[in-house]
Amino acid sequence: MPYSLSRLLPRLSFRQLQVFRSVYQHLSYSRAAEQLGLTQPAVSSQIRQLEQALGQPVFEYVGKQLYITAAGERLEGVTRTIFADLERLQMELAEMEGQVRGELRLAAVSTAQYVVPYLLKGFLQQYPHIDVRLEIVNRARATQRLTENRDDLVIMGMPPESGALHSIPFLDNLLVPVVRTDTPLLNLDSVEPQTFLDANLLIREPGSGTRKALEQLCHQKRLTLKPHMELGSNAAIKHGVLAGLGVAVLPRLSIQAELKLGQLACLDIEGFPLRRSWCTVHPAAKHPTPVMRAFLEYVQTAMCGLEEQVYGEPLT
Repeated sequence: MPYSLSRLLPRLSFRQLQVFRSVYQHLSYSRAAEQLGLTQPAVSSQIRQLEQALGQPVFEYVGKQLYITAAGERLEGVTRTIFADLERLQMELAEMEGQVRGELRLAAVSTAQYVVPYLLKGFLQQYPHIDVRLEIVNRARATQRLTENRDDLVIMGMPPESGALHSIPFLDNLLVPVVRTDTPLLNLDSVEPQTFLDANLLIREPGSGTRKALEQLCHQKRLTLKPHMELGSNAAIKHGVLAGLGVAVLPRLSIQAELKLGQLACLDIEGFPLRRSWCTVHPAAKHPTPVMRAFLEYVQTAMCGLEEQVYGEPLT
């Protein structure tokens, strides 16, 4: 039987909860041991003591695969809250001493990976005692992480329309029509949007931000969107264009090097570039940590010079 709270607390330790979180994240005792600098028997011992204190197993093996139990899922939610509160306390105590230190947890959609480093460089120069953890995810996963409150901030374009979310735009994301430099389209005096879309269009999967922006354009202009091939990342699409598989609409930042090398070109087509904004997004009810507030304030102050820094020129 589980212990009462007064008997449970002396049998629990933060170390046990830390080990539990690591095993939960990796679903592996050996990988948790590697992450924490422990032996696998030490990890097993910590989990065994934790399960004895709770009176229920938190993990179970089915065959050779480790799974989380229902009790373990409940414990993960409580543990996440405990550690988040401790991190906030640490930040607030540092802030009382006039310092900003702690961890900033960011998630960014794949298209934003080209701009986030520019933000982090200046931010970390200003706040050298902050550690940044950055996850690059697709749009669907970014939206899910927002719902689960997994991160301090998510950086994405076209955030979900929801009163439960707060978003701040900070930089234009230019989506441009991209072709290989030997395409016959470059020899035309002008290219109609539908002509471009019919030239073997390579496109992201349904739900991606880039695809949603293109779908909106087609709906507004009454254009027909007939993808030639769906690919799972902008990098794959870029290399598809380079290989001669077709044309694409891509973030200009993702093809800067290829444009300079003359491997790719942007067509001058009515309706392009599509202008969307990268935004910082977080749940509206979220109470910002000092580190989170520092990053949001930095983004606001850096907006003016960010365009030229990222694109190499002011955008018109």
